[in-house]
This record gives sequence, structure tokens and C-alpha cells, in this order.
Amino acid sequence: MAAAREKGKAVGKVVKSGESQFVLGSIVRIFMENFLTYTLCEVRPGPNLNVVLGANGTGKSSIVCAICLGLAGKPSFLGRADKIGLFVKQGCMKGVVEIELFKSPDNITITREIYVVSNTSVWFINRKPVTLKTVEEQIAALNIQVDNLCQFLPQDKVGEFTKLSKTELLEATEKSIGPPEMYQFHCELKNFREKERELENLCREKTTSLEKMKQRVERYKQDVERYHECKRHVDLIEMLERKRPWVEYENVREQHEEVKQNRNQVKKELKCLKEMHAPWTKKIQEAEENLKNLDMKTRDNTAEIRNISQKCKEKQDALEMKDKQIEEINQAFRMKKDEESNRQKKINQTQKIIEEWQNELDTMAVCENLQPQIDAVNTELRSLQEERANIDNDVSDLRAEKSNQEREEKRIIDRLGQLNNIMHMKEENLKMRFRDTHSALMWLRNNKDKFKKKVCEPMMLEVRDHQKLRVNAVCAPAESCAENLPSRPIEELHRYGFFSYLRELFDAPPSVMSYLCYQYRVHDVPVGTERTRDMIERVIKETNLRQIYTAEERYVIKLSSYTKQNLSSNTCLREAQYLTSSVDMDERGQLENQQQDIGNTLKSLDARLTALFDRQKVLEHKDNKLRQEKKELLERGNRRRQLESKIGVKYDSLRQLEQDAIDLKKEFQLANVKIKAINKQKAELVTELMHLIKKIIPLNIVKVALALQMTKVTAEKNRLQSEYKAGTVQLRAAQQRFHELDNRKQLLYEKCMELMKQARHVCRLGPDQDFPEEFQVAFQTLPDTLEEIDAFLNEEKTRASCFAGLSASVVEEYNKQTEEIQQLTEFLEEKKNELSNYKQNISQVKEKWLSLLKVMIEQINGKFSRFFSSMQCVGEIDLHMENEEEYEKYGIRIRVKFHSSSELHELSPYHHSGGEKTVSTMLYLMAMQELNRCPFRVVDEINQGMDPMNERRVFEMVVGTACKKRTSQYFFITPKLLQNLTYNSKMTLLFVYNGPFMLETYKWNLKRIKRQQRRLRGMNE
Repeated sequence: MAAAREKGKAVGKVVKSGESQFVLGSIVRIFMENFLTYTLCEVRPGPNLNVVLGANGTGKSSIVCAICLGLAGKPSFLGRADKIGLFVKQGCMKGVVEIELFKSPDNITITREIYVVSNTSVWFINRKPVTLKTVEEQIAALNIQVDNLCQFLPQDKVGEFTKLSKTELLEATEKSIGPPEMYQFHCELKNFREKERELENLCREKTTSLEKMKQRVERYKQDVERYHECKRHVDLIEMLERKRPWVEYENVREQHEEVKQNRNQVKKELKCLKEMHAPWTKKIQEAEENLKNLDMKTRDNTAEIRNISQKCKEKQDALEMKDKQIEEINQAFRMKKDEESNRQKKINQTQKIIEEWQNELDTMAVCENLQPQIDAVNTELRSLQEERANIDNDVSDLRAEKSNQEREEKRIIDRLGQLNNIMHMKEENLKMRFRDTHSALMWLRNNKDKFKKKVCEPMMLEVRDHQKLRVNAVCAPAESCAENLPSRPIEELHRYGFFSYLRELFDAPPSVMSYLCYQYRVHDVPVGTERTRDMIERVIKETNLRQIYTAEERYVIKLSSYTKQNLSSNTCLREAQYLTSSVDMDERGQLENQQQDIGNTLKSLDARLTALFDRQKVLEHKDNKLRQEKKELLERGNRRRQLESKIGVKYDSLRQLEQDAIDLKKEFQLANVKIKAINKQKAELVTELMHLIKKIIPLNIVKVALALQMTKVTAEKNRLQSEYKAGTVQLRAAQQRFHELDNRKQLLYEKCMELMKQARHVCRLGPDQDFPEEFQVAFQTLPDTLEEIDAFLNEEKTRASCFAGLSASVVEEYNKQTEEIQQLTEFLEEKKNELSNYKQNISQVKEKWLSLLKVMIEQINGKFSRFFSSMQCVGEIDLHMENEEEYEKYGIRIRVKFHSSSELHELSPYHHSGGEKTVSTMLYLMAMQELNRCPFRVVDEINQGMDPMNERRVFEMVVGTACKKRTSQYFFITPKLLQNLTYNSKMTLLFVYNGPFMLETYKWNLKRIKRQQRRLRGMNE
């Protein structure tokens, strides 16, 4: 093979195999002109494994692009550019890619000319112009699929292979190695399933529509029946409306005849009534005169009865008053009697009390002299009060002193709190920066009793204890160095700007200061100002100091071991970090001692107060006892006097009660005298009342007689008036009725004529036309009275009104819907049969497809597992499905395990590394190599993500698999290979070179180059 490009690129062929070993559709020749990096290049690959080797940028992937685009591949699949014109070499307007494919007896040459300006392509097969569709059909017939990652894996698509879904991987594998009918079966299954779903949905929709239409027709059917029924009612209503005027006319005519007869009868009755009405007026006047006289007599009798009745009432009221007076006298006597009874009870009670007190007084001894005992108790009470007063004063003084001590203690605690807060801040800073040191500090505080001598905080040398903390701690020198004197007085250094030694600028415990002076000689390190820094060279030269501090820098001067000269170094001072907050330890110690003294004082005061409070309780108990004793003595002296006084008071009350006695007998006699006088008055009133009653009885008898006479006369008068009124009313009614009947007769006549006219009009009859016989027959079946006709008519109208909204269109719609239901039923039956056929086809195709698919997956899994086992790993291929009926979701699942400690995991870009994904991809492609139905496979730089061990193993598998007899052609693109790899004589190595001294294509002659190489070797020897 020879190749060339404009700047010296070339492709050389090292091994060439016989063309008889090519399989159908293999690539025999690749020709590129003005394509990507090539100006002109021709490649002739071998029939088995072709390893295209070259450094990055030499044009290996350009060959892959030429294969893809030359075989009708789309630019987007390569992932480089989306326009075909961008694959033409820069600066050229046209590019050519020509691919020669093996086919017996004559090869097929496919040429693609690419034009930059129009971004279009022109296709040729065996130098004859064809369309893109023809090229695609020819390529498909050779089972070439440049868009299938299982067959064609360009460099930019290597990562996408592991991102293929299980479904996409299955389809790509079917296209690549499956029998031609396998992918066709899969597509048919998916299409059949899609059609099945569509038919199921269609049948479901049409069944629903059919049910709705049947329901609608059922409703229409009811409407049609109702329409016909409504029509019958309307016809009957029309006939009733025609008969009604005739019935109405007949009724009016009959009424006219009846009214005419009644008018003549009323005329005769009116004449008789006028003759009977005259005698009644005279009789009524005589009855009214008689009734007037009786009324005058009744009024006089009633006035006299009323007068006597009034007098009787007055007498009755007087009798009631007398009865009340008698009751009041009796009530007053009863009250006197009760009062006397109560007085006797009080006298008895008073006498009983006096007797009890007198007995008590008699039993009491003569009053003894208790004053000496009382005086003694008073003297003892005064002594107790004085002692209690003294104790109260002592308690007040102790409380005042305790209050002062507590205030002082609070002040000390507050001050210690401030100091401890500063210490806490420092401890927190220590804890944050040096946690182990802080833990050691806490341990030290809890275990100070374990040390013989004082230990200062914090510690600074490395110590290891049972807590395994790494901290620093130091031991102070045996002899104190805290008071060591500097090498020279500070006054001698004032001229250099020094104002103090470092030791004088801070305070520390003696042991700490001793260590600092011993270790760092802080007593001999001067501290200067800006003036010192300005003259630092002079200071170093004249003072011979080894360490100097200024405001911002630290200088260290050392003597060189070689030159014996002073070497100085300076560093900037950092900002203060650990000693920004300081605590006066002397003040803190004094405060703690004062706090301890105050605590002891407070305890002493509390003890004294407790003793005083106990003494107060004893004195208080003794005081209460003496006061109780004094009270009892005083009560013994006063009891006799109190009894004598109470008895005197009771005797006075007794005498007063005896003086208030009531004479009940006398009171009873006085009450009887008063009652007798009142009874006498009552007897006189009763006599007068009886006289008045005897006088009123005859008057009431006369009144009743007059009332009876008036009733009789009034009844007669009323009877006469009623008869007169009845006659008058009857006369007027007869006159009125006569006039009404006469008017009604005239109106009925006119109405008869009008109704006759209306009835003939309703029946559409002319003035001289006879009544049709059909109407007579129809009228015979209908009611004969207006009431029945109206009732029947209203009933029919009501029934007809129930059919509102119906029209003749309902019948038309019913017929139309019935026809549509018939058509839809036939259509649905046809689709159900079609669905049944699809189900049968799916079952048949599924069986064929699954049998082929399972065999293919078993073959791939066997080889894939064997490849992984040879690498001491585990790999499996299986068929994955979520639902047996969802054929579009069937897929191939790749599961791998690269470590013995892990489990099998599905290959994914998220769970596995780049090298693991690359190895898995390569081994899957190799597992398909021997089964491959496609004529060639291209893999571009897939070994770049592998470690050397896996790369070597994979390359050996590729060589062993791709170099077997009758396997498809294999293109393995790589920029480098490991050393000492295994090679096969059936391999073809294609080297891609570039450089400024490469030969032109037409000058490339491998034989001439070899002869020249042998001649040069002979000359050298």
C-alpha cells in the first residue's frame, strides 16, 4: 500500500493477503482525494485484522471518516462536524472518497464527490451516477451498517457505546450479527404490538362509541314512540276542538228553550205576589205601638229594682265590717294570752340561771391574796425581756456584719469572674489551636495532688501519659535564674535606642521566669525602638549582642564557624496571638485568699447567729409560760366579782318581768262586752236587709211578666216583618228574575247564532253545505258534553305537552343512527377479526424471534464469559425484559465483575471506570466477531483507556479472534502498541507517517525502496 499527502504524509503496507480470503462486502480499497488531511491517498487493507498504527494527528481517524462517509454514513454520527462540506481539505472546493467492496465475481466501487460550496454530495457506483437511496440499498444488501456502534465504533463514539441503553444495544447487536430475519422479526413484533395496541384502543373506543350510540338510539326510540303517540294526541285534540263548538251550540240552544219556558212561568208568579203583598203593612204598625207601651213600663220597674238593690248591698257591706271588728277583738285577746305565756317562761329561765350562779358562788372559797405571786411573775418577765432585747441587738449586729461580708465576697467573686473570663478566653484559644495541650491542662488541674511540687500552666516539653497526648513540658532549673543580671546595664544601651530588657516587659511565675532566663536568656535580650532599627549595622558591630528586638523586627547574630564573622538575620514580628490578654496572678491570689477568709468569717457568723436564734426560742417559750401563769392568777381573783355582778343583773330582770304581768280574765271580759255590742248592731242590719228583700220580690215578678209580654209582641212583629220582607224580596226577585230571563233569552239567541257560525267555520263548512258524514261518525266516539270534552281535551293537551321538543327530525335521526350502528357493528367485527389475526401473527413471530435471539445471546454470553474468565474476571450477557408483551423494551444486559470482592454489576458509565468500560466494550465486540454477519468492523483507539496488562490481554484476544478463518474484516485503529505483542501472519499492519520529506504518491515504490536499503547496507559492510 502506498499513500501520500501534501506535506509529506504517507501510508505504507507491510503485509498483503490474498483477495480470495475476503468475505462479501469487505473493504478492498480506500481512496481519498482532498479529504481532511489527505491530498491524495489510497489504502488497501487485508481481509482479516488490519491494525492502523500512527502517532496522534497523522490521519488515522481520517481513514475511519472516509469509510463512514464513503458508505453513506451521516457526518453527525462521527461527532466531528454536522456538515459534509467541512470534511473537504481546507482550501479545496471538492473532495472525493472512493470505497471498493469485495463481491464475486466483480467488486463494487462506491464513489462520493463532496462539494464545499453547496454542501452536497454526488454518488457513483462503478463510475455510474446513482442516487443516495440506491447507494443505501446496495450497502444494506451487503449488511453494512456504519451507524451501528457494534460494527462501526469511531473515536468520538467510544464513550457512547457504554451509554447505549439495553434496548439500543439489542437492536445494534441484531443488526450486526443476527440473521437478516431476526431484526425484521423484532421490528415486525414492535409494529404488530403497536398495531395491536392501536386496534385494542380503536376497538375499545369504537365499542364505547357503539354503546353510546345504542344508548342514544334507545333514547331516540323512546322519542320516536313518543312522537307517534304525540301525533295521535294532536289528531284527537283537533277532532275534539271541531266537535266542541257544535256541543256548545247545542247546549246554548237547549238553554235558550229552557230560559224561554222559565220566563213565562216567572211572569205568572209575579202577578200573584203583587196581589198578596198589601195586608201585611197594617198589622206591622199595630205591633210596633203595643211594643212601645210595654217598653215604658219595663223601664220604670227596672229603676225601682235598681234603687232597692243598692240599699241591700250597703247593708251587706256593713255586716261584713262588723264581722271583721269581732275578728280583730279575738285576735288582740289571743296576742295578750301568748305574751303572758312567754313572760312566764322567761321568769322560770331567769330563776334557774340565778340558782346555778348562786350555787357556784357558794362553792367558791373566800378570795385569797394572789398579789405576791403576780409580782413575782412580773419580775421574772422583766428579766426575760431585758435578755431578749440584748439578744436582738446582738443578732442585728451580726446580720449587719454578715451583709458587709457578703457584699465584699460578691465584689471579690465578680473580680475573679473577670479574671477567669480572661483565663477562659486564653484557654479557648489554646483549645482551638492546640487541643492536646488543652486536654493535658485539664488533666493537670484534676490531678495536681499527684505531683510533689508545683506545676505551672501550660507545659512545654514532650510528655507521654496514659492518655497518649503529645504535649510539651519543661523542668525549671534547680537554681532559680529569674534574678540573673544582664551582661551590661540598660543605661549603656540607651544611646542605641534600647529602653529595656525583655524580662522587664512581662510577668510570670518565678519558676516560669527562671526557665525563660535559663533557656532563652530573656534577661539579656534588649528591646529597642525605630532608632535602633535605623542604626542596626552599628549596633551589631559595636555591642556584640546575639539577639535584638525592635518594634517590628527580631535580629539574631551568629558567629560564622568558618570566617569568624558575624552573620545576622532578621524576621518580622508577627502580631500577638497568645498573650494578648493577661491576668495579674498576684491580684488573683490575693482575691482568692480574701474570698477564703470571708468564707470562714461567714461560717463563724452563721454559727453565732444559730446559737442566738436557739436562745431566743428558749426565752420565748419561757415568756409564754409565765404570761399564761399570770393570766390564770388574774382570772382567779376576778371570777367571784363577776358572778356577784351577773346575779344582781338577773335579779333586776326578774323584778321587771314580774311587774309586767297581764290580767287575762279582765281582758276576756272586755273583749266579750265589745263583741256583744257589735252583734246587736249586726241584728239591726239584718232586720233592715230582710225588709228590703221582701220589697224587691214583687217588683221582679212584674219585671218578668213585662219581659214575657215584650217577647211575645216582638216575636209577632218580627214574624210580620219577615213575612213582609220575604214577600217584598220574593216580589223583587220575581221581577228581577223576569228581566234577567228575558235578557238571557235574547243573549242566548244571539249566542246560538254566533256559535253556529263558529262551528261551521271550525269544520270548514260553507253557509249552505251539509254536515259531513265522516264528522258525524268521528263525533259519535267522542264525549257529548262540554265538561267531558273539556276534561278530555285538557287531558289530551296535557299529554301532548309532555312531548315538548319533539319533531319529525327525531324520526329521521333515529333512522340515521340505526343505520350508523349497523355500519359500526360491522366495522368493529372486522377490526376484532383483524386484532385476532395480529395476536396470532405476534405469537408466531415471537416464537421465531425468541428462538433466534436466545441462541444468539447464548453464543455471545459463552464467548464473552470465556474472554472475561481468561482475564480472571467475570462477565455475563443476558436478555432483559420488563414485560413480555412490550417488545420495544427488550434489551441486552451486560454484567461484569473485575474484582473478586465485588458483585456482578450492570455495565454503566456511573459504576465502572473508563478502563473497565473500555475492556467490557472491546470484549463484547470480540464476542460478536466470530458470529458477525457484517463484512467488516471498525474500532478506533479503544485501547487508550486500558492499563498495559488489560491492553495486552485484549490485543491477544483480538488477534486470536479476528485472524481466524472466514471471519469478517477488522480495523483496529491505535496510536501506539505495547512491546512484545503476539502477532499473526494473517494480520495487516498499516503504518501512517507524516513529515516534510515524505514521497509523493506516484513516487512511492516499496520494491525500489527495499533495493536501495540493501545497497546501502552492503556499502556500509
